[in-house]
Amino acid sequence: MKYTLFFKEATPEEYILLGGKGASLASMSAADFPVPMGFSVTTHAYSKFLEEGKLLDIILEKVSCIDCANTDELESNSAEIRQLILDKPLPNDVEIAIKDAYKQLCEKAGMPNALPVAVRSSATAEDLPDASFAGQQDTYLWIVGEDEVLKNVRKCWASLFTARAINYRKNQNIDETELLMSVVIQKMVNARTAGVAMTMNPINGDRSKIVIDSSWGLGEAVVSGEVTPDNFLVDKIMLQIIVSNIQEKNIEHVPDMVNKCVIIREIEAERAKEPSLTEDEVIEICKISKIIEKHYKCPQDIEWAIDADLPEGENVTLLQSRPETVWSQKTIERKALTGMEGIIDTLMNPIGTKK
Repeated sequence: MKYTLFFKEATPEEYILLGGKGASLASMSAADFPVPMGFSVTTHAYSKFLEEGKLLDIILEKVSCIDCANTDELESNSAEIRQLILDKPLPNDVEIAIKDAYKQLCEKAGMPNALPVAVRSSATAEDLPDASFAGQQDTYLWIVGEDEVLKNVRKCWASLFTARAINYRKNQNIDETELLMSVVIQKMVNARTAGVAMTMNPINGDRSKIVIDSSWGLGEAVVSGEVTPDNFLVDKIMLQIIVSNIQEKNIEHVPDMVNKCVIIREIEAERAKEPSLTEDEVIEICKISKIIEKHYKCPQDIEWAIDADLPEGENVTLLQSRPETVWSQKTIERKALTGMEGIIDTLMNPIGTKK
């Protein structure tokens, strides 16, 4: 049983233990993409936690009885399940494995036992082609020290049972018994700018374009909708910026080094109106995005950051890449429809007849 796996050391056969996010980071790390170093707490650790704590049957029973139309009942049962997970101690061997992996990560980064990390949920069902679980499970930023890492791993596991997540899975008919959680532990990026890149135009599905949203600081302001981000439409073939919509971005999420946490800071008026990316940075993000799309062989939704601690030209880092779901699903539906039309055509027009 492997309870932790470093991105660089995981083999493709082990990606199933890492959830969607963890598997993506391991795959990109293996391909030498600029991914901040880290490791995953595997689904084996989560399974062992449920087994030793005798939680699985209790959780399944509570989830199966929930009437999602009754919001009070949904919220109450969700809170009860999450508290059960938060109150249970970790199995001793799982705790030791996580502590050892965090210590190794700190040593690799040259910060013994004091490396700030992101603790990020990575569920096994989060990147299905016909469903989008983005944002449903929790991420905790600027976590320092092994005790805080252990506490936030458990919080990620608990976030699998938020009211929103339970309701979504029930509506999608996703079997709770097949759902597992890995947790990514990754070196924090000191992000000057962060955002997302789509290797197609999400408005019309045009695969000859790349669309980038960006804002100052960590990417939470973009993902949460707290700011209207800068938006760049780029020709994927020629790598030319077609449209730049620069917005006034009034806040940013930044690390508080002293208190070891992330804070929201107001941006001075002049910088708020400036582009959060240079033209060269936009093009560099597009170049990397094209390579990632080729790597995964389908359109991608990519989280990236500009690391303020790295030199220009080497400062684009990758935090996640997942398959684009909206237009990909429409393609699947079109193919299904085309296939059905072919069957109908054959029935209506047998061989040897003409329309």
